[in-house]
Amino acid sequence: MALKSFINVPADHPFPIQNLPYGVFSPKGQAPRCGVAIGDFVLDLPMLVHAGLLTHRDADLRTAFDSPSLNGFMALGKQVWSDVRRRLQELLNEHTGVLRDDPSLRSRAFLRRDSVTMHVPSQIGDYTDFYSSRQHATNVGTMFRDPDNALLPNWLHIPVGYHGRASSVVVSGTPVRRPVGQTKPGEGPPVFGPCRLLDFELEMGFFTGSGNPLGHPIPLDEATDHIFGLALVNDWSARDIQKWEYVPLGPFLAKNFATTVSPWIVPLEALEPFRVEREPQDPEPLPYLNGDPQGLYNIELEVAIQGSGMKAPHVVCRSNMRHLYWTMAQQLTHHTVTGCNLRPGDLLASGTISGPEPESYGSMLELAWRGTKPIAMPDGSERKFLQDGDSVIMTGWAQGEGYRIGFGEAEGTVLPARQV
Repeated sequence: MALKSFINVPADHPFPIQNLPYGVFSPKGQAPRCGVAIGDFVLDLPMLVHAGLLTHRDADLRTAFDSPSLNGFMALGKQVWSDVRRRLQELLNEHTGVLRDDPSLRSRAFLRRDSVTMHVPSQIGDYTDFYSSRQHATNVGTMFRDPDNALLPNWLHIPVGYHGRASSVVVSGTPVRRPVGQTKPGEGPPVFGPCRLLDFELEMGFFTGSGNPLGHPIPLDEATDHIFGLALVNDWSARDIQKWEYVPLGPFLAKNFATTVSPWIVPLEALEPFRVEREPQDPEPLPYLNGDPQGLYNIELEVAIQGSGMKAPHVVCRSNMRHLYWTMAQQLTHHTVTGCNLRPGDLLASGTISGPEPESYGSMLELAWRGTKPIAMPDGSERKFLQDGDSVIMTGWAQGEGYRIGFGEAEGTVLPARQV
């Protein structure tokens, strides 16, 4: 019998009892604190602890949930996450829910999601962005290098990545101002001004839970125990700034101005039914990276753009997380193989997720193929790259039998560049 909540949640709703994603919210005029999404409501976790309904490690949970971030809960580890999730499902169950039978308690525990403000769900100490989609890397290599040797020699041997800027990670709904910087048009000298080739990047990110001590790598068979959950990520990119600056050390100002995350973190346990085999890796990875055959998830992904004059968003990309070549476990293990210490609340993102078909390419750079194939919009306009006033809306979900595990949205609207 399918698990069902006493809260009415339609079959196509992103937040059923099978999901229960975590986030940080604040009611009007109150301090931020931790909550769980169920249907159209947020369940107030500090209130549940104070009411004695979450008794497992009560003191730890009281401190962890009555906080403006999920870092404290993330640090408690996999067993606590699982115990709390099981207890929440008991409280919300249509047959056993204590909350169902206490109207007064229910009125205090549930707030409508549209009445609260959402925040970045963790205090992100470090942010790492990978480059783990083979199709994306091939597309970029084909455009900018040699179509016959699109992948650099290291790409099939290591999950390539770079350290991003944690301070500019923003929650969905935060506007993103077009950056300014140096670009080099044609053969002339560099110029300073607004980015002209602003892009989105469709990514999945994961937040780390209990970390590792400095000098102690996390082996591949333990990696998923350190992953708290997943969220949508838009790693905005200034392509013209990047082209001029990235040699020899990689992206810098082209990526540091904003990264948008969805406000809800879907627990890894909720996604377990959707694990899928990845494509065979050839050549076989070195032993420390070899042995994660089912480390990807069947998560449908979409990107829509709504221009300032458009009545509704227009879908420009349909992709899937299963198109990644390197898995999250491989990314995390490679990140720590040097002894690098990850901490609770760190964010690691997949890099752009592109599939094999043109409509599944996860960036404007690929969708419009470096501006040579403009995308037609419903209002008669075209897009080679993003325009001022464009809202980019990313969504994702895993479809179960009679329920859907959704991620909400990662949305941001492009504001004009500041005057220079």
